Amino acid sequence: MLFKFVPRHYDKQHVDVKQTSGGETALARQLFRATALSGTRGVAAKMLARRVPKILGQRMASPNDLPVLVTGANGFLGRALVAELAARGRAVKAATRTGGAAATAVGPIESATDWRAALRDVGAVIHCAARVHVLNDASADPLAAYREVNTEGTLNLARQAADAGVRRLVFVSSIKVNGEETAPGRPYTADDAPAPSGGYGISKLEAEQGLHAIAAATGLEVVIVRPPLVYGPGVKANFAGMMRLLARGVPLPLGSVTGNRRSLVALDNLVDLLIACTDRPGAAGGTFLVSDGEDLSTAELLRRLAAAMDRRAALLPVPVPVLAAGAALVGKREVAKRLLGSLQVDIERTRARLGWTPPVAVDEALRRAATGISR
Repeated sequence: MLFKFVPRHYDKQHVDVKQTSGGETALARQLFRATALSGTRGVAAKMLARRVPKILGQRMASPNDLPVLVTGANGFLGRALVAELAARGRAVKAATRTGGAAATAVGPIESATDWRAALRDVGAVIHCAARVHVLNDASADPLAAYREVNTEGTLNLARQAADAGVRRLVFVSSIKVNGEETAPGRPYTADDAPAPSGGYGISKLEAEQGLHAIAAATGLEVVIVRPPLVYGPGVKANFAGMMRLLARGVPLPLGSVTGNRRSLVALDNLVDLLIACTDRPGAAGGTFLVSDGEDLSTAELLRRLAAAMDRRAALLPVPVPVLAAGAALVGKREVAKRLLGSLQVDIERTRARLGWTPPVAVDEALRRAATGISR
């Protein structure tokens, strides 16, 4: 069902809106506000000409009939999303820095990126592209570098998406918006006060805040997902290094790290949730935490990861205080925090509001992640 406009005036008295979705109603409110603030019909008419034909043209089709744009489509998460969307029969568009046979080139992600070609005829966007978190960032001003890509680049995309008539934008944020560590048994929730401690988490929080403002001003539906560490086939960095050590049978001094708990999310589980967020009504305007639904101690994770590779983990029972002190002596406090500390997330809101449950169990997800690891 569409807006029914009486053409003689573009003001609140002469617009008959039949509510069928939050996006349509928000767009109507946007139009009314502009009319009231401007005191003229010209501003409202311009908004009508720019936004309404695009939005309403999309409302005439099922949301699933319109392409989903995946940014960062050649990355670890983006590749998996594009493949799964296609496997489900969804129309999908890919955006990368340099483009290619099946991708639109957008160049560097920043405040001036031109997204118009990529956004054409798109119904939803899953924004994966980001300046990723790295330990010991060597940039002259790491926070400024994170902000340019993760904050300003994201908000620039959102503004252009709204102008293009995109219905919904799903933003891949980070659990680092909440913080770096939890007490065992006291997981983060989406309602907790944000407490980012580094440039990456700060830039993601600022992007979330800006997205909410754009949503309020334009009617663009925004969904925020904050994943913890993501693992799966092709994972790199510390998780891949840990798998290689286990595959080679290298003894690891982590057998006593049994009192902590870590929430992780398998690539396949995160992909499933992000796709669900593109069209489930309950997702609009929400912030969702995600995990595999089973939190593990470091020692348990290593044992089950080794079992996924048909190996037995060689874990030495070195006391946790000794490990912490040794890490501090060699300047590896941050690495020790991730191995010895806890970081748990509560996904009950995600389950309840979206009717979602992780489709892949931890042991199967670990087996998939270990595929192809060389010894």
